[in-house]
Amino acid sequence: MKTININLPINAYPVYLGRGLLEDPSTWQQHLGEGKVLVVSNETVAPLYLETLLSTLGRQDAEVHVIPDGEQFKTVETWQGIVDRLVAMQARRDAVIVALGGGVVGDISGYAAASYMRGIRFIQAPTTLLAQVDASVGGKTGVNHIRGKNLIGAFHQPATVVIDSATLDTLPHREFNAGLAEVIKYGAISDPAFFNWLEDNAEAIAARDPAAIDKLIEISVLNKADVVRKDEKEAGVRALLNFGHSFGHALESETGYATFLHGEAVAIGMVTAAKLSESRGMCDPGTTERLSALLSRFSLPVSIPAELSIEKLASALTLDKKAVASGLRLVLLNAIGEAVIDSDSTNEQILDAMNACKG
Repeated sequence: MKTININLPINAYPVYLGRGLLEDPSTWQQHLGEGKVLVVSNETVAPLYLETLLSTLGRQDAEVHVIPDGEQFKTVETWQGIVDRLVAMQARRDAVIVALGGGVVGDISGYAAASYMRGIRFIQAPTTLLAQVDASVGGKTGVNHIRGKNLIGAFHQPATVVIDSATLDTLPHREFNAGLAEVIKYGAISDPAFFNWLEDNAEAIAARDPAAIDKLIEISVLNKADVVRKDEKEAGVRALLNFGHSFGHALESETGYATFLHGEAVAIGMVTAAKLSESRGMCDPGTTERLSALLSRFSLPVSIPAELSIEKLASALTLDKKAVASGLRLVLLNAIGEAVIDSDSTNEQILDAMNACKG
């Protein structure tokens, strides 16, 4: 087991990484406390790992709340169900929520923890690659609004994150690949050596070689931890982690969160942002092609579906929560491994880049 410390000034916590951690009581006991425990999972993950986790927790009084599986259920109504359960079990401020599942489970459980009694503890137990390398670390919690993704939420750091990489053995092929989009993002924005490593080891990664998978998770979490340490609440450099997300979130909201997995939308968003960067002369010709080629090796989409309206997607960008008073703030590339926060793209340049990425 490896431990990566998220060294924040107030809300520091450890991230544990290894195989079989869902079955290791020593990983959990020190973080549970004496209050009531609510395990939140979804209909896909619960049959696979809930019984194991409950046995490991060793808390006979632990309660369980199972939510539907899917981004379309990351709603205020689902959040309300978790809060109602906490009220019904008479949970107090010493209670803890354990989020067992992917990014949706973690985000919505974290928001319930952030808002119930103005904040109770929660533990992240991510079971998807996307959640393990990104969503579970950093304290972003929330739910979607019909007009935009993650428009309702709060920063609320977990007490700990327990990453059992063995859970990826049961992860469907499409979801595994979607998680790799967030992995590639770290190389693209700040770690060119990691990007090179991903290109060189794509075959082993696609085959889910355990050593390769554990390494890419560790490097991804270290990259995320470094950014979060510098900027916990996204006042500056943390915005770089949103590379591809402005365009990606617009794709998700315009398709009702039912067409793309989050990582798939981010993959298209990263290619669109790279195309915009390249067309503005910010990065060398061929940058977009190199990024697109790596994403394609993992069967990730790299173009906007032809049937979608570019004008509607552009309109959805205006509700992006990363926008500021002066205009849309996008993360663009000076090079692979060097991202910048930019507010100087004109509407025409953005539309041209989106049209250039249309399939």
